[in-house]
Amino acid sequence: MTDSKTTTDHKTIQRWSEERKGVPSKVAESGEGGILRIDFGKPEEGLKKISWEDFFKVFDERQLAFLYQDKTADGKMSRFNKFIGRDGS
Repeated sequence: MTDSKTTTDHKTIQRWSEERKGVPSKVAESGEGGILRIDFGKPEEGLKKISWEDFFKVFDERQLAFLYQDKTADGKMSRFNKFIGRDGS
């Protein structure tokens, strides 16, 4: 069984992402603020790299939380993540 965690701690989110070679990004066509993503490996088409400062500004303004998983069911490093509302939605 795999366990997921939820956090709003900027350092935890940045450390988790960077350990997996993830960079803060937003959907390029999503307008001001944008839809946040963590992009892994080769830059994904349609995503625009942004600074951690800009990323966390939007993250906090939108009252988001970061749902993530450290390891997969077979014990490998997981990249599963999702942005949810701080109220759990």
